Amino acid sequence: MKLAAIQYKPPKGNVPQAHYELGLLIDEAAAKNVDFIVLPEMATTGYIWDNADSLRPHAEHTGGRTFQWLAQKAIQHTAWIVCGYAEMDDDGRLFNSALVVNSVGELVCSYRKVMLFEADLTWAQPGKTRFIIPSKWGRIAPIICMDLNDDQCIQFLKKQKIKLCAFCTHWVEEEMDVLWYWRHRLGSYNGFFVAANSWGQDNGTKFCGLSAILGPKGKLLAQAPKEGNAVIVADAPTLSV
Repeated sequence: MKLAAIQYKPPKGNVPQAHYELGLLIDEAAAKNVDFIVLPEMATTGYIWDNADSLRPHAEHTGGRTFQWLAQKAIQHTAWIVCGYAEMDDDGRLFNSALVVNSVGELVCSYRKVMLFEADLTWAQPGKTRFIIPSKWGRIAPIICMDLNDDQCIQFLKKQKIKLCAFCTHWVEEEMDVLWYWRHRLGSYNGFFVAANSWGQDNGTKFCGLSAILGPKGKLLAQAPKEGNAVIVADAPTLSV
């Protein structure tokens, strides 16, 4: 199996532009024969929003334009894709979510971030459900950014023997070794960890880049720079049919 993480700085509130730019990065990853692609948290809109009303025009239902676009890309490249987006339910509530689309363009799930960061609290409702996704490679689970700081999330990854964790994030620049911290939080988790981050500033908040793919026991398989859009790829030989 071959894994890819896409590091990307979204255009603020411009979903069509994000689809176009992310599409080029997905194509770049697919040219390397990847099987599984992870995109950042809130990859189509940007992350920092003052309130729900300002974000709502750019949010969408689960089966909306971002899913339709991802399904086409997944079918085109015969690859699974995980992408963070702003989800709106039928009642108008907003969630920080991640779409999981399989290689034949089917919606596997829309995971809603369970542990919210302070920047989510201005607009998002918390999710309540974690997903265990069966696949030919083993169990897969999506998580989003602050979820990594939730001890229950770490226990879930270990207890459920998740082979592949898709980590969509907008990790804030805190002048620390983020790779060390991610490894510290994962502890004895023994699966693959694909972290797709953003970079640069969004409304005065800076994000740290350094997207990474970690193997079992935290082995670094690939890492992006601190700045710039990037595609990183790594082989996961123990994830096989």
